[in-house]
Amino acid sequence: MILGLEGPSYGGKTSALGRLRRVPAMQDAMFFSCYVKSFARREDIPPPSTQSAAEQVEAFMTFMEIEAERVRVARRHGGLVVLDRTVDTLLAHAHAVDEIHGFGVLPELRQRVEEMPHLRPDCTLYLDVAPELLHLRRKAAGHHEVEQEYFLHDPAFLARFRDYFCSRARRPAAREIAVASGDGDRQETAAVVQALFTYWAGGQ
Repeated sequence: MILGLEGPSYGGKTSALGRLRRVPAMQDAMFFSCYVKSFARREDIPPPSTQSAAEQVEAFMTFMEIEAERVRVARRHGGLVVLDRTVDTLLAHAHAVDEIHGFGVLPELRQRVEEMPHLRPDCTLYLDVAPELLHLRRKAAGHHEVEQEYFLHDPAFLARFRDYFCSRARRPAAREIAVASGDGDRQETAAVVQALFTYWAGGQ
């Protein structure tokens, strides 16, 4: 069984999964960190705000190389897999920039996903967090002073990224999508994630 956790940046995913790792029922699960954790150098991470359709496809392909490695490792493991972001993150990002810039690459990327090795989640939880709260969390972390313009919290991007997961008109890669509020503190959000993921894992 493959479980995914999604949501906006600063939505509480990493903290929730950190707690989930310590739950006895999840001790045999294989956890994969967010794609960006696979880069040794920050400057090698593709820019979140791409300037052309070609650049968006290139960024997608870079992340799909990481996805292919996830597939290889997961196959060796053969048990429960928990993902911090999934291929749906890549498609949701493409959907958002398509809507903002008119690139029109999402259909092509959907086709590439079908043709390339990837982990398709059985169940994915999307943490829905108010944009104002995301801004406050980022500011509290001290990151606002370093990078004031943060594309991943641009209102237009956030709305369209959310729409990918929450609109019935979209077709995520995950077989099932659940949505839960992530507006509470870290402990509350982690408790929600733990309850749902252990429930899903128990039904495998």
